[in-house]
Amino acid sequence: MTRRNMLLSMLPASAGAAAYPFFVEPRWLRVVRRQMPFFAEAGSPVRLMQLSDLHASDEVPASHIEHAVQRAVEAAPHLICVTGDFITGTTGFSMPWLRDVLRRLAAAAPTFAVLGNHHGGLWARGTGGFPTTGPIRDVLSAAGVQLLHNEQAQVEVAGRKLQLVGVGEFWAGEIDAPAAFQDVDPNLPCVLLSHNPDTKFRLGLHPWKLMLCGHTHGGQLRIPLVGTPFAPVADMNYVDDLRPWNDRWIHVSRGVGGVAGGVRFNCRPEVNLITLA
Repeated sequence: MTRRNMLLSMLPASAGAAAYPFFVEPRWLRVVRRQMPFFAEAGSPVRLMQLSDLHASDEVPASHIEHAVQRAVEAAPHLICVTGDFITGTTGFSMPWLRDVLRRLAAAAPTFAVLGNHHGGLWARGTGGFPTTGPIRDVLSAAGVQLLHNEQAQVEVAGRKLQLVGVGEFWAGEIDAPAAFQDVDPNLPCVLLSHNPDTKFRLGLHPWKLMLCGHTHGGQLRIPLVGTPFAPVADMNYVDDLRPWNDRWIHVSRGVGGVAGGVRFNCRPEVNLITLA
């Protein structure tokens, strides 16, 4: 084989490798299942489904988000939590479509959410997003998804009582921890919803056992021997997975969608089923 023929034979493989992080892995969704001790007393486990960072946009097609929602519903969760960034900006989706997609979650199980940095307001309007969070709040309300914005809710699912606390968005400067935790029952175990895992330092003095986060997209590009240099957080120890933090746990989802063209490498999109035992 001549050098020219050898190089020509390598072109399809090279083109495929170049296309993989743009067109293959970003749509290769996985359902990640984890289990953790959560309740002090024995009883039925609670299946909690976390979705994060749908990022409906020109870069993340509707079909991909619909597939993620379908996989979440098929897992038959008792409780669903969505940890922010349903959208990226103002284009690439319609609000009625997003409402109908989210209704499928709310119809499957009690569904709660917090806002992300792309939803509108101080940070988002500087990057081409909505000037306020009003549009996404309206969609969540119409879909039957309860927004926890510096507030808490008590729920009973699978014969278990627990409480959820949701805080405002870190980059938008909307966290009000005293307001969020003021009505928390110290006798009930608490799941905290916070879009950005860096908020743990702001919330460490409050009573929660598990914090659910997104925002990082798992770094999107996980480079061997390098790590996740593009993850938008200060603490690179909490970019994905279920990890201990002092005497608590933090779960950071890699999310469903992404930004920057949605490119992913070694970092498949995911929905997360966490069994609380």
